[in-house]
Amino acid sequence: MFSIYRKEVVLAALFLCFSLSIFAQSHKGNYNFLDFQQKPYYFGITLGFNSSDFRIFHSREFVLNDSISSAQSVTGPGFNLGIVSNLKVGQYFDFRFLPTLSFAERNIRYSTPSDVRPPYSRKVESVFVEMPFHIRYKSAPYNDMRLFIIAGVKYSFDVASDSRTRQADEIVKISPTDFAFEYGAGVQFFFPYFIFSPEFKVSHGISNILIFNKELEQSNVIQKILSRTFTVSLHFEG
Repeated sequence: MFSIYRKEVVLAALFLCFSLSIFAQSHKGNYNFLDFQQKPYYFGITLGFNSSDFRIFHSREFVLNDSISSAQSVTGPGFNLGIVSNLKVGQYFDFRFLPTLSFAERNIRYSTPSDVRPPYSRKVESVFVEMPFHIRYKSAPYNDMRLFIIAGVKYSFDVASDSRTRQADEIVKISPTDFAFEYGAGVQFFFPYFIFSPEFKVSHGISNILIFNKELEQSNVIQKILSRTFTVSLHFEG
């Protein structure tokens, strides 16, 4: 996963380091943190940008066929908009629920022998209703900021799925439902009236989202498909 999203991970890490250095120079002490420490729970909004693709596993038919030479995933951009619900569990742990509306684009690119047909793609444009549940572990505060890591699971449903359209029998069908596990890291910055938390996370699908169609060659060459997403989020909580 790191090799696939290396550029995104590096940019996210540089952004977090830059934010840490600027904030540390302008804040001394944990005055804002102490105000928020008294709250057992709080809410907020989250804005994010995602980069999504598929992890494709070829089937035995892929080796035997002579009209498709490769089936590869092509990464597509997207963005997220959601609500943050945070419940404190002790001094260092939080339980978080972040219902989110996520727009994503993913593609399966098929290559063929030159004498058959030019390369072509199966574009999958999705609008997900996502239900992530995370556990967050936070460091001790320093100058009104603290680091954190997250881990959890996510359920997604694609309300824009084309798997039930009239033309679905002629395309590779992707299931509208998906389950994934997620992990990531970020920083909390405590301001007088809100908490600003930049965060990056990685999602790995754990269920096969390919709806197999034995009558379709593009489906026969694939054994299973798993989803993958890299997301950079900006949380505003208070």
